[in-house]
Amino acid sequence: MLYSMTGYGRAEQMIGDKTFLIEIKSLNGKQFDLRLTLPALLKPYEFEVRNLLNEGLERGSVECMITIKSNGASRPVTINTDLLKAYYTSVTAVAKELNADVDQLLAAILRLPEVVVNSTEMLHENDWNLFKGVLQTAIANLNAHREDEGKSLIADLLQKLANIELHQENIKALEPIRREKIKEGLLKVLHENVGKENYDANRFEQELIYYIEKIDISEEQVRLKNHCEYFRSILAEQAKSKGKKLSFILQEFGREINTTGSKANNADIQKHVVQMKDDLEKMKEQILNVL
Repeated sequence: MLYSMTGYGRAEQMIGDKTFLIEIKSLNGKQFDLRLTLPALLKPYEFEVRNLLNEGLERGSVECMITIKSNGASRPVTINTDLLKAYYTSVTAVAKELNADVDQLLAAILRLPEVVVNSTEMLHENDWNLFKGVLQTAIANLNAHREDEGKSLIADLLQKLANIELHQENIKALEPIRREKIKEGLLKVLHENVGKENYDANRFEQELIYYIEKIDISEEQVRLKNHCEYFRSILAEQAKSKGKKLSFILQEFGREINTTGSKANNADIQKHVVQMKDDLEKMKEQILNVL
């Protein structure tokens, strides 16, 4: 199971004489970064709202907008004159630029959020508890969207992982050929510069073994194989948040692939190393969006 950090959740419910609408959007981010827009009625509960969002979403750049529409009888209200003036100045300037009619402008601005607020109204404890249920529904809807996005991510990551493992198999098949080419190359240098009869064959074999051990890539390939198996096992875990762990594993992928390339001394193996690096970079980009 894998969750993306990208998602959208929405929930709407009437509580008493009010309709609460909650919209939550999330994008990828290293930590939990929240932009919260609350109506005045919910300001006393801002800390609790932030905690619920943090616990439910864990990571990502999150934008949450909560609006309230009153459906009941009229109550004492207060006009936020500073906000009204700010709206009026901005909207009038735009209207003049567009040569638009400004006769009904004030009436329209009075309907904008937070311009007219209930002066004595407070959210009762029972209504707050009901609102928390609406918020949890919006969070659950967003997480369901994240899970759907995660299914696409996991399919792509597994494909890239399979590509890397295939290149590993090709490198394994090329390894005996690489050793033989190294031996042939060294013999050619000896023959050209020393002569076929002027070197100790036994000493040459000893030096060849020592040289091949220095550029041996079997350990790197074994570790990379283990990293691939570990990566696949992490993807299969039920844990919700695993993006950071997967990112750390991919860093280990990079070390083994880079070392293989530096030791390869073989054009065919280098081609596979380049392809592995390409798939690895694509995986890293995808992991940036994993919860």
